[in-house]
Amino acid sequence: MNWWQALLLGIVQGLTEFLPVSSSGHLMIFKELLGVDGEGFLDFTVLVHLGTVCSTLVVFWGAIRALLKGLFKFKYNDETDYVCKLIVSMIPVAVVGFFLKDYVEALFGETLTVVGIGLLITALLLFLSDNFSRLFKGVAVRENNHRNGISYLQAFLVGIGQSVAVAPGISRSGTTIATGLLSGVKREVMAQFSFLMVLVPIIGEQFLDVVKSLSSTGQFFSGEVGTLSLVIGFLASFASGLFACRAMVAIVRKAKLSWFALYCAIVAILILVLA
Repeated sequence: MNWWQALLLGIVQGLTEFLPVSSSGHLMIFKELLGVDGEGFLDFTVLVHLGTVCSTLVVFWGAIRALLKGLFKFKYNDETDYVCKLIVSMIPVAVVGFFLKDYVEALFGETLTVVGIGLLITALLLFLSDNFSRLFKGVAVRENNHRNGISYLQAFLVGIGQSVAVAPGISRSGTTIATGLLSGVKREVMAQFSFLMVLVPIIGEQFLDVVKSLSSTGQFFSGEVGTLSLVIGFLASFASGLFACRAMVAIVRKAKLSWFALYCAIVAILILVLA
């Protein structure tokens, strides 16, 4: 992998981690388009995911700091309630990550055809989240008066959505946002909750990949990807992640997600036809 390939892949990771179009799927697509060798690619993916984690921390640092301050007052206040619901949302993906990750990877594999199918699923979820009330006029959505705008049940349902997104091509942010909106959580609440809930699972997923690499080869950084490429990929994913995270918060609050559904559908059809 040379420096310009690392730059492009880092930008792709940073943008697609937060936009609801599947970062894992797009990394696979661009890896094939750029002709990047698979040797050492795990090192690179871990570093660029770390870059997007850092960008999330920067964008939401004020909210995270407020949550931690309230949590360490050791009483059940709004901040403790919010953190507890974040933890509940992480339960399904933790179960999948610890006990079913290898099975899921073996079941789905990592082919572009699987990515195409995953993108179609993402497109459907995003379309439904924008058009649910119009398509199902007889279904009434209860007024959401839960503390912090989300209930424990809704947090768990959103967590189930995140656990489904372990399959290639299914967007983590798209699935969590769509699941939240479909379950009755307001847009302004999901704009923050969906991004904070994925921080620990992303870090945990990369940690498991490191452990897997260490157990099979005895080392993590194989040296197949140069240090310059790793650094450039990290910085590119961090910088593009800052932009995409801020943009996506504004999009979730105000704009329609159907445009992303259309994009996912078009890319999916192209993959399934050409792959």
